[in-house]
Amino acid sequence: MTQYFLTVPHDTAEEPTMASMQAMDPAELEAMIAAVGRLNAALQEAGAFVHAGGLQPPSTAITVDATGSEAKHIPGPFVEASEYVGGFWIIEAPDDASALRWAEQCSAATGSRIEVRALQGAPE
Repeated sequence: MTQYFLTVPHDTAEEPTMASMQAMDPAELEAMIAAVGRLNAALQEAGAFVHAGGLQPPSTAITVDATGSEAKHIPGPFVEASEYVGGFWIIEAPDDASALRWAEQCSAATGSRIEVRALQGAPE
């Protein structure tokens, strides 16, 4: 099976965090968390779940560059962008069509667009 990286984009201007999500309507937040929980359970039951997680916003990033004579630690992301990856799933699916069906469920659960890409050299 192929492994796929399903990513959840966020607007850089918003930089949502777990703390800022507390400002959401509590019923909406609870519904989204429950939907993602059901999705994760379905992925696990299907044997498709590999890993999932949320990421801190880009303002917390440190870019490491050890390509020169001394390693540099540069505050901030490696690229300026209007959007960034806020969360992800890594799943296993037999083909692109199956991965896209899972992504549709991820999109519905999170209320967000989902980008789907196969991992290079992933187990077949």
